[in-house]
Amino acid sequence: MSMFIENVNRYLSQMKIKQTFVSLKSGIDTKKLSRILTGVQDINSTDMERIAKALGQKTEYFLSDDFTVVPVAKFAEMPVAFYVGEPSKEQEEYAMQLIELIENADQILSAKGRFMMTGE
Repeated sequence: MSMFIENVNRYLSQMKIKQTFVSLKSGIDTKKLSRILTGVQDINSTDMERIAKALGQKTEYFLSDDFTVVPVAKFAEMPVAFYVGEPSKEQEEYAMQLIELIENADQILSAKGRFMMTGE
């Protein structure tokens, strides 16, 4: 089994990520992904890139000789539901907008109620 596959399997195990999730994110058929991750089927560079991207990493990350996975416990304190890698700047901005919307939901609903009353 290649170093890439060994490291991906280790990452999936330690980060508690299911193959189904990787299949959905990467677009690789579930059965094919299973064959790749068990070493039954050889992996090509395109599939390596797709798997790495689905996990929020670059291919080189899984090819490293000194591969280490940050323990899941380190992310337990973070207010996220699921960790798959570093979010993009766009994702961070979107998340902050959602948080702001949620924090101000009472004010928004209250204002909507006042506008609806004046329109009657």
